[in-house]
Amino acid sequence: MGSATLLHLLCFVIASVSVSLVQAEDAYKFYTWTVTYGNLSPLGSPQQVILINGQFPGPKLDLVTNDNVILNLINKLDEPFLLTWNGIKQRKNSWQDGVLGTNCPIPPNSNYTYKFQTKDQIGTYSYFPSTQLHKAAGGFGGLNVYHRSVIPIPYQNPDGDFTLLIGDWYKTNHKTLRQTLDSGKSIGLPDGLLINGQPHSTFTGNQGKTYMFRISNVGLSTSINFRIQGHTLKLVEVEGSHTIQNIYDSLDVHVGQSVSLLVTLNQPPKDYYIVASTRFTETPLTTTAVLHYSNSFSSALGPVPPSPVDKYDFDWSMKQARTYRWNLTANAARPNPQGSFHYGKITPTKVIKLANSAPSINGKLRYAVNSVSYVNPDTPLKLADYFNIPGIFSVNLLQNTPSSGPGYIATSVLPTSLHDFIEVIFQNNENTMQSWHLDGYDFWVIGYGFGQWSDASRKTYNLVDALTRHTAQVYPKSWTAILVSLDNQGMWNLRSAIWERQYLGQQFYLRVWNAQRSLANEYDIPNNVLLCGKAVGHHP
Repeated sequence: MGSATLLHLLCFVIASVSVSLVQAEDAYKFYTWTVTYGNLSPLGSPQQVILINGQFPGPKLDLVTNDNVILNLINKLDEPFLLTWNGIKQRKNSWQDGVLGTNCPIPPNSNYTYKFQTKDQIGTYSYFPSTQLHKAAGGFGGLNVYHRSVIPIPYQNPDGDFTLLIGDWYKTNHKTLRQTLDSGKSIGLPDGLLINGQPHSTFTGNQGKTYMFRISNVGLSTSINFRIQGHTLKLVEVEGSHTIQNIYDSLDVHVGQSVSLLVTLNQPPKDYYIVASTRFTETPLTTTAVLHYSNSFSSALGPVPPSPVDKYDFDWSMKQARTYRWNLTANAARPNPQGSFHYGKITPTKVIKLANSAPSINGKLRYAVNSVSYVNPDTPLKLADYFNIPGIFSVNLLQNTPSSGPGYIATSVLPTSLHDFIEVIFQNNENTMQSWHLDGYDFWVIGYGFGQWSDASRKTYNLVDALTRHTAQVYPKSWTAILVSLDNQGMWNLRSAIWERQYLGQQFYLRVWNAQRSLANEYDIPNNVLLCGKAVGHHP
């Protein structure tokens, strides 16, 4: 056989192996999930919960960067249902976002197949129901996106991996809670905290080994503080961004947020308390789990490690938040996470100031953004936009700055253009903790401050290595500033992650729009799209 022939054969083999590797790691993952009710006692009292494939919490989705997910969701509840994928960007694909502004809910005894990709993401995320206060009954789960083998990460592969879904919990049935909100009253404080749906659980590791703890706050209303007795926590990732690897004794994780921590089991072999407690609540709630050394013969002893500071010390928490910095030397899911620009060197095309409030409208409690309290129409905004159905939403109601007028109910959409670069200030004039989430995007959290934001506040911005994430907290009587590059066309939900507030109107949609319809900017309407409201009778 000649050398030329051998060379061609070798090239063919290398090409074939390369294609196989790419195909192996750009995988298609197929799932069938069935949603049902079940009876459990998460806090000791029997109650109805939402199960997925018989599990509470639901199955853990372990994916790899760029995996394609084909997930058939069968709804066996007595109400329409949707799941949303908290933190998954749904690139060019808001059709799969799973919120009422983009999707018709899945009717009882029916199904819908989600089709989405974990495009260019690595990190700890979650999923949960977006409909009818179902989140108060469960239906949530962990969603972890691991790096492809060809993409380096800025730490050694851990020896194990634990997913901890931590959140507050109400003993009251979710339908009763919903009736309370519909009547214009608050659902009040939760009854307890759960870790992975249980009051007690155990995580086992080997002495001397290092484990990743993936923490998500899946609760409805309260920030938590997380700590492990006798161990330090190395922060390595926040909602898809690799961080400067600072060491903490405890971390505040606010509603809707996720973090990844490395913990080395470097203590004497015994059991240690894993502790989560509520922050900024009049009556602190605490739950514990156990970190069990595999060679331990001793139970966890001593008092449970206390919360780090006074329950109302917002200054401590804000100072900690400012220490979260982006690791600029690390790859993200793709090399050079900054891309071709640096966020701190771009002049925003638009400045949007958003103030939350709690007005009484028609004698009932509502929550609002710039005085507009959002209400979901029967027809999803995305379908109304696609089929040019008039009268569903307005792009003229929500203003870029807060107004002093009374609150009112409307279906509000804020118009923006594809490739806008916007500065958003969340102004919180209430004496309550806030948490804001944006679907479809990560954003740079460039500043926190007490009091009223002003132009002078920009002098305090971090325009060098601010963290990107999908959910940002806003402290009482304070502000938080973010920058967003609007490079993902679609209809995207900007909402309070505190679910009572979201349910009663503290949300709206960001319409990221381009006049020219192109598959380069956005995927076409799915062929299996569900139609409801005024969209019935239209054809994709």
